[in-house]
Amino acid sequence: MKDKEYRNWAELPPDLTSSILQRLGAIEILENAQKVCKSWHRVCKDPSMWRKIEIDKGGDSESVKYDLEGMCRHAVDRSQGGLVEIAIHHFGTDGLLDYIADRSSNLRSLRLVRCLPITDKGVANAIVKLPLLEDLEVSFCSVSGECLSVVGQSCPHLKTLKLNRRPRIEFSMDMCDRNAIAIAESMPELRHLQLLGNALTNTGLSAMLDRCPHLEYLDLRQCSNVTLVGDLMKRCFERIKDLRGPDDSTADCPFESSGLLTHSDGFVPYLYGHYDIMAGDDLMGDVIGDLLAWGG
Repeated sequence: MKDKEYRNWAELPPDLTSSILQRLGAIEILENAQKVCKSWHRVCKDPSMWRKIEIDKGGDSESVKYDLEGMCRHAVDRSQGGLVEIAIHHFGTDGLLDYIADRSSNLRSLRLVRCLPITDKGVANAIVKLPLLEDLEVSFCSVSGECLSVVGQSCPHLKTLKLNRRPRIEFSMDMCDRNAIAIAESMPELRHLQLLGNALTNTGLSAMLDRCPHLEYLDLRQCSNVTLVGDLMKRCFERIKDLRGPDDSTADCPFESSGLLTHSDGFVPYLYGHYDIMAGDDLMGDVIGDLLAWGG
């Protein structure tokens, strides 16, 4: 019986190597994959590998030993202006956000999740440099109505906004609708709006329904100041194709593997823990499929 023949991974065609490596995160590519061999290193330096970047500090004990901000800057540099999507979780500064914006004028999607050092002013200063932005998430970060107005005025193509937060941080009734009013007044092209845990009232919701005529998806889960009754409820169900109400289940919410935390004082539950769960089985299945196709 002949010995089985094994293919050399270094001899994979560059396009197939790229297809496989793009399923890895930026940390895995920079710290591991590009060091495997010269051919992989060449593929990893190609700007096309860096059109999408995601770096998550949360949930990975290994990530804390890396300079994630420096790593993110390096990844942005490798894109050579071709970056279209970037997501950073649990780290980041105003300086990093400014660095990204200065070098990524073609950016279409920006996600900031639990980036606590990033300020309201930092978000606004960066956004004005990203006029092509279509998808923005600023969840569990500092952002005000004034900042959202800047976003709306600077990004006329914005279609998706995710502004998720812990309800307890803004339950001052005179401020509840500031974000909703800013959205209503400056983002008429929105299609997808997620406001999990926001403090808006029926007044803010009505304003958004009036001024965002293209809205198709609206997530109001954990928005305890909203009461969907009467004419307002009728308007929502007539206008919105996919509506999640304040009391709807969060079981399918992508935020948590760890679930919801409820305060002992009866406050509204809020989300905590890690933002994304890596679908390892799906990733491996895709890689195996590519290799089988290559092997014939």
